[in-house]
Amino acid sequence: MLEPLRQGLPPLDPAAVSNAACCALPARFEAVREARQFTRRTLDQWDIGDRFDDVGLVVSELVTNALRHALPSDTPRPDQGPPVRLHLMSWTSRLVCAVRDPSHGSPVAGDSDDFSAESGRGLFLVDSFADSWGWHPLAGTLSGKVVWALFRLPPSGPSALAAALPAE
Repeated sequence: MLEPLRQGLPPLDPAAVSNAACCALPARFEAVREARQFTRRTLDQWDIGDRFDDVGLVVSELVTNALRHALPSDTPRPDQGPPVRLHLMSWTSRLVCAVRDPSHGSPVAGDSDDFSAESGRGLFLVDSFADSWGWHPLAGTLSGKVVWALFRLPPSGPSALAAALPAE
């Protein structure tokens, strides 16, 4: 069992976020494809589409884990709303993808030593491709948890271009 971790998460002040987008996902495995498509469109709109390969893989793993391990076995009622939500937030130098689900259980990393297994390596992949990740329980009127992954973004703008050019 992993302990809740907020370390490395950017400040949660909504005013500090440059961009934010949210997508409600249904309780079916086709939602993973929907989450990837939403992520691609959003990153392209934010001009960071070049990060899609890593971010898309992590989003796929987080959404799959939420659908597979965090949903109740009984069928959700329509008045409860979509059980899983994907949030994408960017700051100047960081991107966070967060998946909210109704479970109170902590994420559990599988045994990454069995490379022939068809499942159980999702959090290992998240750890490998994201700069940091963690989870925390929701508070207040919201029930469940959020599992998040952070990606550092390269600097952009004229100063970043000057830094990338070779010195004469």
